[in-house]
This record gives sequence, structure tokens and C-alpha cells, in this order.
Amino acid sequence: MVVGEFTQDTDLLVIGGGPGGHSAAFRAAKLGIQTTIVESRGPLGGVCLHCGCIPSKTLLSIAELIAAAEHGKEFGVSFGKPKIELDGVRGWKNGVVDKLAKGLDSVAKKLGIERVKGLARFEDNKHVAITGGDVPRIKFKRAIVATGSKPIVLKGIQIDSPRVWDSTSALTVEEVPKRLLVVGGGYIGLELGAVYATLGSEVTVVEMLDSLLPGCDADLVKPLAKRMEKLLHEICLKTRVVKMKDTGKTVEVDFEGESQPKEKQFDRVLVAVGRTPNTDGLGLERTGVKVERGFIQVDAQFRTADPKIFAIGDVIGNPMLAHKAIHEGHVCAEAIAGRNVLFDRRTIPAVVFTDPEIAWCGLTEAEAKSKGIKHEVRKMQWVASGRAVSIGRTDGLTKILFDPDSQRVLGVGITGAHAGEMIAEGALAIEMGAVATDLAETIHPHPTLSETVYEVAESMRH
Repeated sequence: MVVGEFTQDTDLLVIGGGPGGHSAAFRAAKLGIQTTIVESRGPLGGVCLHCGCIPSKTLLSIAELIAAAEHGKEFGVSFGKPKIELDGVRGWKNGVVDKLAKGLDSVAKKLGIERVKGLARFEDNKHVAITGGDVPRIKFKRAIVATGSKPIVLKGIQIDSPRVWDSTSALTVEEVPKRLLVVGGGYIGLELGAVYATLGSEVTVVEMLDSLLPGCDADLVKPLAKRMEKLLHEICLKTRVVKMKDTGKTVEVDFEGESQPKEKQFDRVLVAVGRTPNTDGLGLERTGVKVERGFIQVDAQFRTADPKIFAIGDVIGNPMLAHKAIHEGHVCAEAIAGRNVLFDRRTIPAVVFTDPEIAWCGLTEAEAKSKGIKHEVRKMQWVASGRAVSIGRTDGLTKILFDPDSQRVLGVGITGAHAGEMIAEGALAIEMGAVATDLAETIHPHPTLSETVYEVAESMRH
């Protein structure tokens, strides 16, 4: 320690104020543990709140509103062409983020959590040095690493240019480019591609694999792919980018693959090929923490190989989802408080907030087949749903995977309007070990989209 340097003491240091970090800190504080959060951006919320989940879903809600107005023509109700004012769009998005950030700040103050702005780097397994803040050094008894993730960069291909975006820069909505190339057909690329297409961009999506949303069952993706074909300019599968060049006015892109885009010049390029954990530069090598391929290794209580240090969220591995990190944070805080808890969730739901939405949890059909797991699939197309017909959204599908012997629910997948709101029933069914009869005997209100879950379960009953 340098003479005159101030060191602050805390019982629990949480590095990162995202969903996992602030949830762990809030729970720990409620359990009576003196807690300090170090967050590089200052306000709590992390990537999810400031440049991820919340702003993207806010923009998608605007896109949904525009699409709904267009959809009204089928009901005999026509609206004029929407006038999009980007200042207003940005203002609404920023207002949503600010409101939620202030809410987190209020909770932290109420719980007596000390907040420190800056970047933390481990000196050893008792101290961190802080840069960019008022507190230069913190001594801790225990620490939780919750530093999240960042967009993957296409090394050797992606160029450093203001015309080449990652998801963070795309969410600033500084402009609506005439021609936008989206590299990556996963949920980030499709969600942002849909936003910009609705706002007026000519969007081309390239994906190196043979389907959109790799990892999701093909029958769930099919209704979305059909809708995306109408919304987007081009969807090019089995195709990859091999070179980019900034011409001064556009980005010139070279491709390889089976269905290369007709266009080679784009006003902007969005690279959305996944995320990588933020573990570089943390000084973890000065501790006993073990890192493999960038991910911190932990046990079921989120303890690392160093007994003083825990880790949660994106830094410990997939799925990189905010709701997973939140639950990990709760379990981690309780473990630190001495409670006998483990993270042993049977399922973690996933939602793609496109139009239509896709949501799934538990075992997928593709996974069941690849692992040789006995299963029976039951489905219902929404064309037979009274509610879906009445709102003009019969492009949905509800499917459930059952154990053929016990009829226990193994997995649930839903494509359609509000699928993300419906999937929790499936997650609960898997978590509690429900069987077809449990779902079928649960009275679902009529007419609702949730009735499709009942209908699928009813079809499975003996």
C-alpha cells in the first residue's frame, strides 16, 4: 500500500452492477451483510439496462406499434404512414432507461449499499485497485465477480469504423441507414434487424449456419422466418463475411457461401455474432480463481477455486441471460450468508422478442433427438385458437415434449404473439415435475392464447 493511499473496507465487494451484480448486492444487504458495489459506468443496471435488454425491447415495442397499425388494414382500419421522429424515439428509450436506473439507485440507497464508480482490478484475494473513481482501493472479506460480457469482434474481418456497429452502438439510434447489413442471425441480430427494418432501413441478414436462431427448433423458427422474409430485404443463410472495407461513404463487404447478398455496399454494418465474458484485465491471475476459455469456473454455490471469491452471470458461461444472472445472484448472496442453498434450476427460459416472439424452456426436440432421449411431441397450430383468430395472429405454434411413459413435461416451445409472457407456465411445469394431466386440469381462461397449452396437454392424456 502506498503511503497516503486511502483503502476502504467492506465485508462483501460486488464487481459489476448489472442484473446479477445488483441482485446479489440487494439480497446480501437484506441479509445484513455490509455490501459495496463497484460499477464502471456509475449507474446500476449494467449492459442489460443501459445498452441491451431494456433499450432493445423499448425499440421493439415501437416497431410493434408501427406493425400493429399496418396490421389494422386486415380489420378494416387504416392509418396514415407513420412519421418517425428519431429525437422522440431516442427520448422515449432514454427516458425508460433513466427511470429504471433511478429505481435501482433508490433501492441501493435504501438498503445502505455503498456504491463506487470505477474499474476494479484484483491486487490479490483481499484487495482491488479502483481506477476512474474517488476510492482508489478496497479491502474485502469476500467478493463477487459479475462483470458481464461484451460483443464478440470478428478478428481479422471486422474493421474499426463508425460505419460498423455492434449492438451497443446500434441501440443509440443516431440514424436510420438506407442499407443495413446484419451479420448474425441470432436473437440480437434479428431483434435489431427488425427494429431498423420497421424504421425504414433496407436490412440484409447473413448467417453462416443453415437456419436463423441456431439452437432453436426449426418448427418454432419457421413462422418467424416467413414473416422476416417479408420484412427484411434479404436473408442469406450458409453465408459469411470474409472482408470489410470502408470506402469513405459506405462499407464494402465480401462474402463466401451458398446465398450471397446481391448488394455488396452498405451504409452501415451491424455485427451481432454473440458475446464474450468480461474477464480480461480483472487481475484474476493474482488470485486463486480458475478461468477456462474466458469463463470463470464455479460450483453450485458460485464459489470459485479461491474461497474468498465468487462469480455469477455471463462470466461463468451460457446461457447469457439476465434472468439467469438474477437468480444466480440471489443464490450466491444466500450462500455467502451461510445458508444451505444451491443453484439447481431444471430449466431457464429463453425469449426472442421478434414478431412473432419465440420462447422455449427445458428440452428442445433437436436436443432430445441428438441425445437419444425418449420423448413424445404434441403440437397445436394457432389457426385453431379462437383468440389467435380474433386478433389476426394465427401464425403461432405451441409444442410440448413429454416423457412417453410418465407423461412428465420435458420441454415447452411457443411461437406467436406474447409467447414470452406465456412461457413461464412451461418453466413452472418443468420445475415442479408436472405431467400432462396437471396442465390439462389447470383451467385456462377463454378466449386466450394460453388455452393452447391446455389443448396440447389434453391431447397427451390417456
